[in-house]
Amino acid sequence: MRVRKYDFDYGRRKLMQNAALGLGAGVLAPLDKVFAAEQTLERAYPEELLSIENYTKGKISTGDIIDAGNVDLVKELFDPIVYDQIKNVGRKIKIKATETDFRKFFPHEYYEQTLRNMADGVTAQWDANGNVINNKGENWRGGLPFPNAKTGEEFQANLAMAWGRNDYNQYAVNDTVFNPDGSQAYSYDLVWAELQVQGRSDGKVFDDRDDLLRLQTVLFTATQDVAGSSFLSTWYYDQNKFPDLYGYLPQFRRVRQFPTNQRFEPLIPGVTWFLSDAWAAGDPMRTWGDFKVLERKPMLTANNTNFYSKNNWVNTTNGGPNGDMFWDYEYELVPEVALVESKPTQYPRSPVGRRVAYVDTRINLAGSCLRYDRQDKPWVNFEGGYGQYVDGDTVVLGPDGKNPAWSWVFVHSYDIQNKRMSRISHQKECAGGYQSLFQADPDDVYSQFFTQQALQRLGQV
Repeated sequence: MRVRKYDFDYGRRKLMQNAALGLGAGVLAPLDKVFAAEQTLERAYPEELLSIENYTKGKISTGDIIDAGNVDLVKELFDPIVYDQIKNVGRKIKIKATETDFRKFFPHEYYEQTLRNMADGVTAQWDANGNVINNKGENWRGGLPFPNAKTGEEFQANLAMAWGRNDYNQYAVNDTVFNPDGSQAYSYDLVWAELQVQGRSDGKVFDDRDDLLRLQTVLFTATQDVAGSSFLSTWYYDQNKFPDLYGYLPQFRRVRQFPTNQRFEPLIPGVTWFLSDAWAAGDPMRTWGDFKVLERKPMLTANNTNFYSKNNWVNTTNGGPNGDMFWDYEYELVPEVALVESKPTQYPRSPVGRRVAYVDTRINLAGSCLRYDRQDKPWVNFEGGYGQYVDGDTVVLGPDGKNPAWSWVFVHSYDIQNKRMSRISHQKECAGGYQSLFQADPDDVYSQFFTQQALQRLGQV
């Protein structure tokens, strides 16, 4: 007979207590100490929070499928929109074992930089304008700023400082938009490129631009009616400043500047997402406020999900009227998720009242981010899945050419009010011949994607 060291509800009670006291992550030990010692999650959490079998007392097991018939057994482990998708829209989710190795949760370079920071005593703090700096008063040079975030502001900084957590990311993307009846309204291909100027894992500042944080471009390559449309955002390090937004629209054959405080409009017809939604941090951090940790709890998420290496990295589907609305990615029990609420304080005409980001404290990324309208009704869930690019013996290598790449693999942007879905996949290649990359020469990609001249050139190809 095995004697349990902790009673069954100990972990959940401790999470609620930690949230009430404003403490950091971890139940048995502080999560950042476990991370720094390169130990596994068993040192930080009891078994009830690391095993779906233990959590549900055997009602749900690894390998089981969650569907409308059994989802109420674990209703509290899903955000409300994912629960509705399973209960009412036919979505099915397979459960995998909980990952406990921190190395699986980050790009290798980002992980190593975070370890170096902790070993060298480099910590993050705030300057007078609310921007992240290190304890020497310098701009943040890379890695996770707050490995054991305690406040809503610290969680949001972890989301905002380096979206894709590589020095360069180039994503080949398809976005298929579904009508409420399950028919396909649009299918767009696009390239999304991110160049970190600061907060880089190589410790450098690109082009000596200490005033910038990142450059980000989206180029639509299909369908024909939007191909060549592109948008460039120049992000300032000062998170109180709006990025500069320029766009090229082929029908006008010129680059024009767009107002950047209008963050809550779709870039192209039909999609359910805004620039504001990206990474649960698509706006400068300090243009939002009233950050608050509402709760800390275990949840089921796709924050360490399966990678599908075949068929242009495109997975199979399920659910919806025609069985093709949702991707077949696996969820696992995450021992601790922080529900981080914030409000758009610098947008007086915003249709958004607030958002709640469900931040996995292992990885410090949001598996879901719920957008609420001004009447506080759930509106859109921007739900993402992440993981290492490993599929059996197939491994996509990251920037160092030795370790597995890590990135997002899918997004569901579901409008629960209008029952419309943007089903988004991270592909190996998209229309136009653009491929996904996790490393490139920064000078080359700067001239290819991140100038006004580049926008015009891309739009005419």
